[in-house]
Amino acid sequence: MRAYVEVDLKAIASNIKWVKRGTKAQILAVVKADAYGHGLVPVAKTAIKAGATWLGVALLEEALILRKNKIKAPIIAWLTPPGEDFKAAIKNNIQLSVPSIKHLNLIEAAGKKVKKRPQVHIEVDTGMSRGGLLDEWEDFLKAIVKADVDVLGFWSHFARADEPGHAFNKSQELKFNKMLLELMGVGIVPKYVHFANSAAALTNPGVHGQIVRLGISMYGLSPDVIHMGTGAELGLKPAMKVKAEIHLVKDVKKGAPVGYSGVESTRQDTKLAIITMGYSDGIPRPTSNKAGVFVAGKRAPIIGRVSMDQFVVDLGIDSKAKAGDIATVIGGKGYSIDEWAAAAGTINYEIVTRIASRVPRIYV
Repeated sequence: MRAYVEVDLKAIASNIKWVKRGTKAQILAVVKADAYGHGLVPVAKTAIKAGATWLGVALLEEALILRKNKIKAPIIAWLTPPGEDFKAAIKNNIQLSVPSIKHLNLIEAAGKKVKKRPQVHIEVDTGMSRGGLLDEWEDFLKAIVKADVDVLGFWSHFARADEPGHAFNKSQELKFNKMLLELMGVGIVPKYVHFANSAAALTNPGVHGQIVRLGISMYGLSPDVIHMGTGAELGLKPAMKVKAEIHLVKDVKKGAPVGYSGVESTRQDTKLAIITMGYSDGIPRPTSNKAGVFVAGKRAPIIGRVSMDQFVVDLGIDSKAKAGDIATVIGGKGYSIDEWAAAAGTINYEIVTRIASRVPRIYV
């Protein structure tokens, strides 16, 4: 097989159980973006078996795929622009986030058309200046009292929970509680209050509410390796490995330019291997000599630019690697997801979610 992603479902289950032991809240497993690149349906089923009682997605189409696969757990979809098919969501018992009066009106109208009362979670902007109600809040309070919807939840999102000691977290918490009290003041009492993402779930029990939304940590990765340490230091198990077949091994003399534009050359006589993955598979292009693979018992760094479908690694003159061998590109004894992220100047979230769909997922 040219290349594949190996997903350890037991690791995902273990991470859920680990977080679950430290909270009284219910676990919402965030499976958006194809479960952070790990596979939407298999991960969702694993999460429910491991003790998660909710599933969270960004897009409505993700929620509908889960329903088509006979997953009956409560699902929240929170990034549904006004043009979405709210009728399909309501028919399929998919709960919707309400970030504006316009959304409220559209969801309410869709409910009347299908003769079913929509279940919604009110989203408020507590300082991230991204999703959620802010300038419309006072008018929204008047509108929600009259709306023909069931308000199940009230939620917001931390901007800096991955910096546990930052004062902005407390600022958001205070604003969140103030807006919740104002909502309750007009007679709307949501059953589920949720604010905590992975970082807050791991570090701030005071904001767990009735639900914690478990995203990156469910996959064994730290929300922020600088401020919170690695996933392993947090007690988590990484679930993803990426492997690829060696297409070719060749002996190359010292000073040979490698790859497009010849930006790097061999520093001594060596062996080079062509790995059958490239940036179209999700390998970051700007990772030259900062990441690589593990093969034939040792690491081999990238040399030259990553191409669309392949990249080259420097095996060293004494390597026993040969064409057809399987190299570990990410994880295991090779370069970790966090190392790839550092090499690309990005975060671990991007590394796992960018692995292309043309790279098959294999579950172990």
